[in-house]
Amino acid sequence: MPRLLKNFFKKGTIYGVSSTSARSGIDWWLFGATIPLLCAGLVTMYSFTGDNSFALHQLIWVVFSLVLFFLVSHVDMRFLRSTRVAVTLFSAACILLVVLFLVGKVSHGAASWISFGLFSFQPSDMAKLVLLIILAKYFSRRHIEIANMRHIIVSGLYAAILFVLVIVHPDLGSAMIIFLIWLGMVMISGISKKHLLVMLGLVIVVVSLLWNFGFKEYQKDRIRNFVNPLADIHGAGYNAYQSTIAVGSGQLLGKGLGYGTQSRLKFLPEYQTDFIFAAFAEEWGFVGVLIMFSLFGVIIWRIIVNAERGATNFEILYGAGVAVFFIVHIAVNVGMNIHLLPVTGTPLPFMSYGGTHLVTEFLALGILMAMRRYARPVHKDVAKNEFIGPQ
Repeated sequence: MPRLLKNFFKKGTIYGVSSTSARSGIDWWLFGATIPLLCAGLVTMYSFTGDNSFALHQLIWVVFSLVLFFLVSHVDMRFLRSTRVAVTLFSAACILLVVLFLVGKVSHGAASWISFGLFSFQPSDMAKLVLLIILAKYFSRRHIEIANMRHIIVSGLYAAILFVLVIVHPDLGSAMIIFLIWLGMVMISGISKKHLLVMLGLVIVVVSLLWNFGFKEYQKDRIRNFVNPLADIHGAGYNAYQSTIAVGSGQLLGKGLGYGTQSRLKFLPEYQTDFIFAAFAEEWGFVGVLIMFSLFGVIIWRIIVNAERGATNFEILYGAGVAVFFIVHIAVNVGMNIHLLPVTGTPLPFMSYGGTHLVTEFLALGILMAMRRYARPVHKDVAKNEFIGPQ
């Protein structure tokens, strides 16, 4: 991806821009790939609950998110290039995260939700999207100078502010995603290997400080359980242990819809949110998981294709950031379901129960579709060189 993006940054000028050349319509490959994933999430929730409240509530959020997606895709998003707009969005995200200290609803030990009666809103999800926008804005004007450590530090401050405001609630999962989004955006922008090593050193220092002064005891238990999963399978390690059993018991073709014993008999906790991948894998098996990964692959592929045709550096970097957004969510959720990563409470895109993350995902894609309408055309020879290099 860095080589692809480098082709657009020719000696500090915007390569091949045509602000008047519009590409109308939705990327139906991308949109079509989301529908089976949405259906899979709904079916998985529906098959486990007696009153099916999770599935019915989620269906309302699905409809709302799809309507929002199409509405946003028709808005001219060039106003997002404005520094004032990016800073205003960032300030609003920070204010919402501060408000959580006063009115936050506590769930699973974290005050991460603002309740409005019938529904709740999680500001940290929107903060991730705002981070994409402000980093795309920052790096779009400084891509030549990215080797300067100062720009890496300044961009890191944007992420650090959101990271701190999220982790103190405490919400380790969202804080981890914010850090990974920043790391992915910095690497896409062309960080040097020397600076990458410096960053890794800083990460080690920060993690050490968080372990001693920041993490709550239950968060430490999740990490200890990750290192030694069988040490406390009836306590801190229970969720990860049951998730691993559910995934493995699916075998090749799965147990069949509604016959996932780990989930149906409630051995697997949070099957509708954090561990929906395990619940799905138990019922649909390896074949179902392979199809699911293929659909995610199509989504990431189409996001990158649309990103590289962005009208300016901002659109290119925003699209690349959206790809990073989905990749890290998928990797972290699946990783914790198969016990390759600690349990952090990260949703699986399009499938996990919850309205805020679903709205955020379709809002991010809707903005990308809006940018697609004024994207520059790509000649077939240029496109070929972007993928395989000049001959």
